[in-house]
Amino acid sequence: MQTSSDRHEYPAHWEADVVLRDGGTARVRPITVDDAERLVSFYEQVSDESKYYRFFAPYPRLSAKDVHRFTHHDFVDRVGLAATVGGEFIATVRYDRIGAGGTPASAPADEAEVAFLVQDAHQGRGVASALLEHIAAVARERGIRRFAAEVLPANTKMIKVFMDAGYTQKRSFEDGVVRLEFGLEPTDRSLAVQYAREQRAEARSVQRLLQPGSVAVIGTGRTPGGVGRSILGNVGDAGYTGRLYAVNSAFPEDLKEIDGVPARRSVREIEGPVDLAVVTVPAERVPEVVTDCGEHGVQGLVVISAGYADSGPDGRERQRALVRQARSYGMRIIGPNAFGVINTSPRVRLNASLAPEMPRPGRIGLFAQSGAIGIALLSRLHRRGGGVTGVTGVSTFVSSGNRADVSGNDVLQYWYDDPETDVALMYLESIGNPRKFTRLARRTAAAKPLVVVQGARHGGVAPQGHAVRATRLPHATVSALLRQAGVIRVDTITDLVDAGLLLARQPLPSGPRVAILGNSESLGLLTYDACLSEGLRPQPPLDLTTAASADDFHRALSRALADDTCDAVVVTAIPTVGEGSAGDAALAAALRSAAAAVPAKPVLVVHVELGGLAEALSAAASTAPQAPQSAEPQPTEPASAQTEPAPAPTEPRTPPAEVEDAAPAGPRTPEAGDRRAAAPPHPRPAAPAASHPAGPADPPPEGTRLIPAYPAAERAVRALAQAVSYAQWRRDAADPGKVPEYEDIDERGAAELIAGHLARGQGLALGDEETCELLGRYGIHVHRALPAPTPDDAVAAARALGYPVALKATAPHLRHRADLGGVRLDLADEEQLRRAYAELTELFGTPAELRPVVQGMAPRGVDTVVRAVIDPAAGAVLSFGLAGAATQLLGDMGHRLIPVTDREATSLIRSVRTAPLLFGWRGSAPVDSAALEELLLRVSRLVDDHPEVVAVTLEPVVVAPRGLSVLSASVRLAPPPARDDLGPRTLPAY
Repeated sequence: MQTSSDRHEYPAHWEADVVLRDGGTARVRPITVDDAERLVSFYEQVSDESKYYRFFAPYPRLSAKDVHRFTHHDFVDRVGLAATVGGEFIATVRYDRIGAGGTPASAPADEAEVAFLVQDAHQGRGVASALLEHIAAVARERGIRRFAAEVLPANTKMIKVFMDAGYTQKRSFEDGVVRLEFGLEPTDRSLAVQYAREQRAEARSVQRLLQPGSVAVIGTGRTPGGVGRSILGNVGDAGYTGRLYAVNSAFPEDLKEIDGVPARRSVREIEGPVDLAVVTVPAERVPEVVTDCGEHGVQGLVVISAGYADSGPDGRERQRALVRQARSYGMRIIGPNAFGVINTSPRVRLNASLAPEMPRPGRIGLFAQSGAIGIALLSRLHRRGGGVTGVTGVSTFVSSGNRADVSGNDVLQYWYDDPETDVALMYLESIGNPRKFTRLARRTAAAKPLVVVQGARHGGVAPQGHAVRATRLPHATVSALLRQAGVIRVDTITDLVDAGLLLARQPLPSGPRVAILGNSESLGLLTYDACLSEGLRPQPPLDLTTAASADDFHRALSRALADDTCDAVVVTAIPTVGEGSAGDAALAAALRSAAAAVPAKPVLVVHVELGGLAEALSAAASTAPQAPQSAEPQPTEPASAQTEPAPAPTEPRTPPAEVEDAAPAGPRTPEAGDRRAAAPPHPRPAAPAASHPAGPADPPPEGTRLIPAYPAAERAVRALAQAVSYAQWRRDAADPGKVPEYEDIDERGAAELIAGHLARGQGLALGDEETCELLGRYGIHVHRALPAPTPDDAVAAARALGYPVALKATAPHLRHRADLGGVRLDLADEEQLRRAYAELTELFGTPAELRPVVQGMAPRGVDTVVRAVIDPAAGAVLSFGLAGAATQLLGDMGHRLIPVTDREATSLIRSVRTAPLLFGWRGSAPVDSAALEELLLRVSRLVDDHPEVVAVTLEPVVVAPRGLSVLSASVRLAPPPARDDLGPRTLPAY
């Protein structure tokens, strides 16, 4: 009988979906009394050898007593977790709290014995490693600090699981058994191991979707047209290298092929394995399809079908059920309501999307949460002439639709070590887990550029179908945190492509110094002004005059690149009278030749209506040469088939001028609300001959450095400025600094204070004395202020503190508002103090309304504000700015993620626009920036060491030429969350 289960209800928050090493998923959940039959069935499928390793003796079957023991838990001293696939156990882990002698115990004993059992068919998938992370998190939550495990020496796999986990361990050997003991507090190594496993697993899960060996298009129409038939044609036309199948339950039994593709009535009828299923059936039929796919062993789904969270509350619940069902079979989902996926690798050549043409291969990875924007990006990246000229190829493309499962985070994990992707471009309309995104972005940006444009920035709500965590941070703060993580944040689709082309084609600049040369003085001056506006350091433009020849350009560019005072070169070119395509080709060849001689410096071209030059510069049309072909979608009309959903509303073809700035999605019908673009009515529409002007007859050899060309100086310079900032971030990231240790910090004492305060309630704002005491444990001393409810109390306070003093009103409507007159400074004696007291009460009300305090005068300096807050989505954030109305009006605050290093504290102070006031602006004395940096680091340590501290505000902090004074402070506490970013790997809950 489970006598102690009443002490704790079923811990539903321990349930989680995890990605395993091979990219499949499993469900982790507590074992309950209802799992007896599942446990017996699981044990019967375990080999005798694995049973021997678990029990140290032959143990062919579980007794009734064993089953009772392993299914009855109190979820405190005895806990069991199971990993399940398809509702059946594939692995189990349990811990039992033990005392000093190894006997069963209860709290406050803080050690437990842990044991695993993994079904042989699932060994090697990383199941035990995932379970160890989850059981360790559960144990920490229940006050257990150490695990002990006894393992037979021959059980090398399990020993490796423990040894590789990264925890601090102690190993011994006695009586033929290896005994392992290890603490459960996360260490730098254990977190590194966890993040590395997370990256490999999630990258592998995306790889299974983008590099399938076989594809089934489910919902293929019997007649041409419709979504499924179109995607089938797109996959075939792209030259897909794997096995392709068409599936439709309405196919006649004697139908064997469609368009040369094997046809089946169900995925179950396919003879071999199916790696990827593209689902285009109506939403109400998708559950049946998912069951068939799961039973057949399909590895992943791309769900094109609409009618989910994009269609309202009922659809949102349908979407949740879809994700739960797919994950129960170990499958991951792109979509629903997705546009599809593309992989241009010659080994795959997959176009499982609604894009009618396969993009050219290249080195740019592309992720979009909108099908319409995805079309615009593909079109932009692959159009010859006009806009951003030249054509650059795509490595992979993912359009996630409602992003119910696979998200931008997963794709980032894949791109991180994808050898075929050099630059990552992302269009995001929401960030489901900003804390994880910034962590992944920081790691990715250290290896390759990541450019992001975020839509719906000012809408206040997430797009339909997107489940995101609520954040209290304004968009500007989130953007600042992304930039801190190395993300190149841009505002428009045009900027996204502009920056991507430069980063894909040119080296990173080593500094902000820019040389400008060209055959137009006016265009050179515009470029010069644009450089100054973007914070670059341009040299005076060199005017070659309109009579300049290709040789003149070559010599000028060669000299500029050889100049040690130049980090990048912008070439401006305008058409000259009588110049033709031959001249364009000669100029392009001259520029490429000069640039190739100095490959370490980037070169950009600003051209004005010089299509031939743009074509000649891009030449091979991609970063991996291929014969030209159209990739631009055509306007279509909706079509339907018997087993397919009503397609999305038609998106108009976007001409070049319409994608210049915001590139909004096209019109949508009320009943669809679709995040995809419309399906073409025919599988393979022909592109118009004019969509790509003819290129040069002989493309340059592979590896030739292509020069990006831009139609406006502002766009070229903006892209260059982004590259300069990113290059500087890369250099800084190589030496991020350190989190310093301070000997006077009393971490244990602070923890005891916090625990005592929280014992009084779930969340509270500390009083002034409590705030000062807690901050004092971290070496942060608040200038003493004494309450003055009467004039006599004010005089007594001043005598205790010593003159001169300040008299302040601390009522909420007057606090930190010196501009309203609620502060009197430099009161030198009792007479001045009483007069000031009378003035305040006469102006603002009674002392009870004013809440006056007396405070000793601090050295004069610059008033600043320091804040730290734990945001539920972004995590712990440290903010800094100057105090005062002007800063509040302009929103001039800098932000950094906690923990902050010494280098980050230095950069934080200098990141605000009003920073010159701290460093001797207009002859003033510079402040003690070292003391200010130390204060920031101490606040960061406090919040990082104690997640219960959810908000800290120091305002004002007066920074003098020597030292600083914290004049007012507030702290808010709350119980820490049960799971945080230090917890085990999990997928977003549904």
